[in-house]
Amino acid sequence: MVRKIKNKPTLDKKRAQKELQAKLSMFDRLPDECSACCEPFNKTDKEMVTTWNVVVRNEEKVVRLYCPSCWQHAINVLEDYAQKE
Repeated sequence: MVRKIKNKPTLDKKRAQKELQAKLSMFDRLPDECSACCEPFNKTDKEMVTTWNVVVRNEEKVVRLYCPSCWQHAINVLEDYAQKE
């Protein structure tokens, strides 16, 4: 029983490392443009990196990238849809 308590942090750390590795392996799938409007994305521009939105579908292994204007448009569409119901 003492071993289980001592090994638990090690197991959590290993699980976290595996999750991080899986996320990093999806990073190379990041597109070079907005998935909706095809606006080019510069990975070295700090402002773009912090303002654009990334959607990752782990099951399908798909990464989509959206510029702020397309992301806001999608939010507005969802809000309008929610108000109609």
